[in-house]
Amino acid sequence: MAKDLAYYVKKFSKRSVVGKMGLNVSPGAPNKPILLLSVIEMIATRQIVRNQIPLSAELIATFLKLWSHLEPVRKPDIGLPFYHLTSDGFWHYQMKLGFESLIAAKVKIRTPSTIRETVEYADLDNELWTLLQNPQDRTVLTHVLINSWFNERTQDIESLLQVNAFAELQDQLQRTGGKVYQPEELKDEQAVIVRDGAFRKIVVSTYNHTCAFCGLQILDSLGQNIVDGSHIKPFSQFYDDRINNGLSLCKNHHWAFDRFWFTIDDDYTIIVADNLREVSPNAKPMREFRGDRINLPAQEQYYPRQDSLQWHRDEFLRRAA
Repeated sequence: MAKDLAYYVKKFSKRSVVGKMGLNVSPGAPNKPILLLSVIEMIATRQIVRNQIPLSAELIATFLKLWSHLEPVRKPDIGLPFYHLTSDGFWHYQMKLGFESLIAAKVKIRTPSTIRETVEYADLDNELWTLLQNPQDRTVLTHVLINSWFNERTQDIESLLQVNAFAELQDQLQRTGGKVYQPEELKDEQAVIVRDGAFRKIVVSTYNHTCAFCGLQILDSLGQNIVDGSHIKPFSQFYDDRINNGLSLCKNHHWAFDRFWFTIDDDYTIIVADNLREVSPNAKPMREFRGDRINLPAQEQYYPRQDSLQWHRDEFLRRAA
């Protein structure tokens, strides 16, 4: 059978019998349609620009937004449709290096944390991906999902698809300077992933996608960069997602900072551990950054907070001793 628009219209249509053509789910379980609507929305808004769909904070935020309006009674779990769509024939797992054998062993990789640990991304049939690049075909498939599963909510969904939930969360946190969470707010694994993703993107943007330690900035055409938004006081201990508890650091210096190989003084100068054996023939060694001032954000309100730096220095000194 040709994998044309008509083929995927049938695939996306609601069916009442498990195992037949369609989204292979029983009535009243719209997990897969909501995930597909989320993916289509992100393709339409250019948040997904190649046939690689990781279980990202942005995708989870989009899924939770639609779920909260379309299925407010049941608890959302994006891991279920992200995994079970693999049984529909057009959604495929691409595993991370070292985890390829899990597919052959038919391991059910369906919790958000397990998916993010083991799956690089999902991809679609090339034919479906090509169709979704065309606005007219994309509209047809969107309407098939809406009319098949949420016919009474058509107008609500169309307005929801115009809202970038992840960007709205970022804007809110930017306006408030971030947030210190209570432990009970962190029980939902999906919400934690979204929160963490928003914090890290805000911090990186605040530092203009540049490493605060060495000044490295590398961006590709997809907006991916080499720096991370890192916490000064660890989130696992302090639940502190205020922007001034963050630093933008390249991969190497993020790793080094988390292991207290360097720290930062009150005047934002760099202190490097004395016990490092370092060979760096093609880059400036860490020890040569001693006394340099870190690269700071343009806005002083986002400078690293003094109590966070003090905590990190105290831990640095404790380990050095």
